[in-house]
Amino acid sequence: MGPPRPDATNDPSLRSWVAVPPGSPFPVQNLPFGVFRHRRRARVGVAIGDHVLDMAYLHEEGLLEGIPLPRRVFARDSLNGFLALGRPIWRAVRHRLCELLTEERWRQRVGPSLLPMSEVELMLPIQPGDYVDFYASLYHASNMGRILRPQQDPLPPNWRWLPIGYHGRSATVVVSGRPVRRPWGQVSTPDGPIARPTRMLDFELEVGFVTGPGNELGRPIPVQEAWDHIFGLLLVNDWSARDIQAWEYVPLGPFLGKSFATSISPWLVTLEALAPFLAPLMPQEPPPLPHLTDPQPLTYDVQLEVALVVGGREEVVSRTNMRYLYWSLAQMLAHATSNGALTRPGDLWATGTISGPEPGTYGCLMELTWGGQRPLALGDGFQRTFLEDGDTVVMRGWCQGEGGLRIGLGEVRATVLPPL
Repeated sequence: MGPPRPDATNDPSLRSWVAVPPGSPFPVQNLPFGVFRHRRRARVGVAIGDHVLDMAYLHEEGLLEGIPLPRRVFARDSLNGFLALGRPIWRAVRHRLCELLTEERWRQRVGPSLLPMSEVELMLPIQPGDYVDFYASLYHASNMGRILRPQQDPLPPNWRWLPIGYHGRSATVVVSGRPVRRPWGQVSTPDGPIARPTRMLDFELEVGFVTGPGNELGRPIPVQEAWDHIFGLLLVNDWSARDIQAWEYVPLGPFLGKSFATSISPWLVTLEALAPFLAPLMPQEPPPLPHLTDPQPLTYDVQLEVALVVGGREEVVSRTNMRYLYWSLAQMLAHATSNGALTRPGDLWATGTISGPEPGTYGCLMELTWGGQRPLALGDGFQRTFLEDGDTVVMRGWCQGEGGLRIGLGEVRATVLPPL
């Protein structure tokens, strides 16, 4: 029960025989999973330094012997099959990889499975059957309320009682590096609604989590068991067209203002790798109802940042932390299945925009520019209220450990293309 705790694979003194550059986000203590294409073949891979470990090769060569893995589970174009196997298998594979990559005696046999990351194409790591985006940051929800409803209570009356969320469109989840085209939509004007390209394109800095075995239809996942279903974390940019969203969202919530694209990072960092960075969740007042009372109200100390590349120059515009979440991942998953709804291996869940208490910690332009009222000053005389064509958004996340050890979530990057 509860999230994984530190073990021998988290030891900061561990060193791999694979050359790992100083400060790399992918030391041997991390070992995130992804999917790559090399010589027209898609395979499951694990990042180590500047290399990708071909998991299908290791399996075929008998280097994972003794772990009950289905045939060709890693010779696939998604992690879904591996995610279905559950935490005991995930943990066993991680421990075997740690052994293979730290003990010199394995160098000769494992070496051929290593490919330079520069020579492979990183692909979408999962095939999400469903995608849910939550609204779990107190500071973000409060800011949005103050911007959109300045004369009212910033939080809706249900916000502190349940993790609010909406069902996104999984077919438009794309991997980092793929451009995002400015969408058309219906917007409100003083002369009535018209259809045009959005003029208020925004990013949303989020952390996503991916689930494994799942539940049976009609059987909720209890909050005390929810951690067992969560494989790991990745970065999410849930793009938003604020003018389209403002016109359409009453009464049923986001639709076309968000469904055009959701970008995710290619590497899925396991909860085992993140175990040393567990942190207390923000205090919850009033106490949640019993089915949402998390016996271990924890989150992770993940540092997050957003940079904009405008005019060829990259500039960080926000720095925040996953510690600012109000609801835990376990509470989100328990709430989403509390009515018996089904979750399956590879499903994607996102926290919603993560913001902190100060302007430099806000996770979207809607907050950073206060609804477009306060343009964001960038270098070389550039300003932004919302994103313009040609802008590139880069999000990064990492945990900072002892002795400079960094457990990185990598980055999610995308450039805005003009509308069709």
